[in-house]
Amino acid sequence: MSLLVISDLTLRIAGRTLLNGASLTIDPGRKVGLVGHNGAGKSTLLAAIAGDIAPDGGEIRLSSRARMARIRQEAPTGHGSLLDTVLAGDTERTALLAEADSATDPMRIADIHERLRAIDAHSAPARAAGILSGLGFDMAAQARPVSDFSGGWRMRVALATALFLNPDLLLLDEPTNHLDLEATLWLEGWLARFSGAALIVSHDRGLLDRAVDAIAHLDRGKLTLTPGGYEEFVRIRTEQALQQARMAERINARRAHMQSFVDRFRAKATKAKQAQARLKALEKLPVIESVVEDAPSQFSFPEPSPLPPPMLTMDRVSVGYGDTTILSNLSLRIDMEDRIALLGANGNGKSTFAKLVAGRLAPQSGTLSHSPRLRVGYFAQHQAEELRPDETPVDHMARALPDATPVAVRSQLARFGLDAARAETVTRDLSGGEKARLLLALATRDAPHLLILDEPTNHLDLDARDALIRALAEFEGAVLLISHDPHLVELVADRLWLVGDGGVRTFEGDMAEYRAWLIERARAATSGGDSARPAPAPRREDRRERAEARKALAPLRRRIRDAEARMAKLAAEQAKVEARLADPTLYEAADSADEVTKLNTRLAALRRDHAAAEEDWLAAETELEEAEAE
Repeated sequence: MSLLVISDLTLRIAGRTLLNGASLTIDPGRKVGLVGHNGAGKSTLLAAIAGDIAPDGGEIRLSSRARMARIRQEAPTGHGSLLDTVLAGDTERTALLAEADSATDPMRIADIHERLRAIDAHSAPARAAGILSGLGFDMAAQARPVSDFSGGWRMRVALATALFLNPDLLLLDEPTNHLDLEATLWLEGWLARFSGAALIVSHDRGLLDRAVDAIAHLDRGKLTLTPGGYEEFVRIRTEQALQQARMAERINARRAHMQSFVDRFRAKATKAKQAQARLKALEKLPVIESVVEDAPSQFSFPEPSPLPPPMLTMDRVSVGYGDTTILSNLSLRIDMEDRIALLGANGNGKSTFAKLVAGRLAPQSGTLSHSPRLRVGYFAQHQAEELRPDETPVDHMARALPDATPVAVRSQLARFGLDAARAETVTRDLSGGEKARLLLALATRDAPHLLILDEPTNHLDLDARDALIRALAEFEGAVLLISHDPHLVELVADRLWLVGDGGVRTFEGDMAEYRAWLIERARAATSGGDSARPAPAPRREDRRERAEARKALAPLRRRIRDAEARMAKLAAEQAKVEARLADPTLYEAADSADEVTKLNTRLAALRRDHAAAEEDWLAAETELEEAEAE
């Protein structure tokens, strides 16, 4: 028997239809990942399943007596301890314990204690503590009030509460957004042991590949279910799209052939019957809709001017807040070609280090030196709180670039997919992903030499994450990245720095080795073994080769961008000339013949130049693809 059945569901928000006749079935114990573009309606669907909003049509049916848990959208607050907050999430246990203290009827007391035994109430504190520990809270932290923690840490408490309830159906909306890699690994292991079903909205490729056994894709109001993880979903979807396109081509070719016969022989008496038969056959040919794919997101970072090395150096630097030192004895160097990812658990000082490099924190001691021409772009998710809700992205960018023209302001926003409509939308009405795009546009407005990205993908969908990866591959400055997304780190970073134990040191390995090291360290800590096992052997040569390869491809990428810019400029001028030639008033003037001749000559030259630019662009694209495939 199915646990959850969604039948012909329609959901509308503010007059916009998000789901239209969508259906989905989830069986007991099945883990399903829910994917789709930002704004497709994934969170709205979870809200409808939880009963927070009513469907506009169709039905959502949960199996009788099935228990459901969902992360609350609001971070928990209050003066209760973390442990007590999680325990209070089990309202049945809380109510039974309260009644047990006041009940006087012997029969009722017996019933209460029988039910407490049935729900394993006595082990609840240990289970809650284990979940909190896995999500990064030690015993001391578990005893502290919820109000002591930041919003991100309090959202971990909300996640812990949902997991603690051990429901039949668990609804998770971006559960890894506030988790570091250590906590994400723990969550993956917990989900693997979890006997209930789960519907998980996530843009984390690793989680979708390791923690689910099917992918539900929400696209244009419909839900389709594909077995396997995200990688398998992409493979199957690509094959289906190719098959559909080939079928459409075959049907269209048959249709064109039959129509040609009808057009040629319809008027001939000897061929009239055959033509009529072809018309009937045409009507019976299936209509194969062409595959409609959304245009992929495109991000583009402004190109920085070159800087001589070293870009930035630290000599025995210490940094912290007030009298508290977080990191000390930092002797490091960053150059223009560096792509560095900071690893380590949340709270170890990664964001503190990023603020130091960005100039947001001054060293407590030691020397930090950098090029006087160094420009730094700094992105941090908490900056979304500083956006003005009543202003549009255009307003924000115009204030950040007071000397820029309106065209330049809008061009910078367009680099990150904020088109005319979204650029004129007040910030309070933007989605989390759109706010992240605005913050990226603001962070890079001055063409920075060093780009610091602190959790840049939390609200970006999978397509936008891929666009960010492509843009960073073409960016010719340095990158300092903080991210819990291993996929992003693997494709962007050439160097890994481990932040922990009050310092920053090089991790000589890749993300797979780091993941294995974390798992082994956690296992050793549990068994009482050596948890401080050193990192893997050096791989400096691998990183150097990747950096040199990226540098070698930079001229090709620049050639592609130049060709694209030339094509756009030529196409714009060509459109103006064609519009002038199509204007009837042109031909009314006495000297129109000379102007028409000049315009036609110019149009021919523009077309030749555009064709040459297009050939150059195609050649460079081909060279780049071949070079990247080697």
